[in-house]
Amino acid sequence: MPQRTTTPSMSLPSFTDRARAIISSIPHGYVATYGQIAAMAGNRRAARQVVRVLHTCSQSHNLPWHRVVNREGRIALRAGSGFYEQQRLLAAEGIAVDESGVIDLEIFLWRPVP
Repeated sequence: MPQRTTTPSMSLPSFTDRARAIISSIPHGYVATYGQIAAMAGNRRAARQVVRVLHTCSQSHNLPWHRVVNREGRIALRAGSGFYEQQRLLAAEGIAVDESGVIDLEIFLWRPVP
């Protein structure tokens, strides 16, 4: 029987790896949405997985977690769970955040060029 040769498989980056890279590339002064990041990472229905990536990887990978908001442009964290810290960090970058945690996506949404 002929011997089968195998070539090293080229593994593709995981969703988590792609999401981390996208989050890392959100520029200063802009925000992205959970769903936007999920779509860019290859699964437009994985917004909750982006939340998990942020929760588990923000500190260890030094991700700019504060630049990620929900699809309405609203800070998703509650008061006492990071809301005020995110509001402060965004304001420090020149991103206007109202008292209820809403950002104008027409102005501050990151729109990367493909």
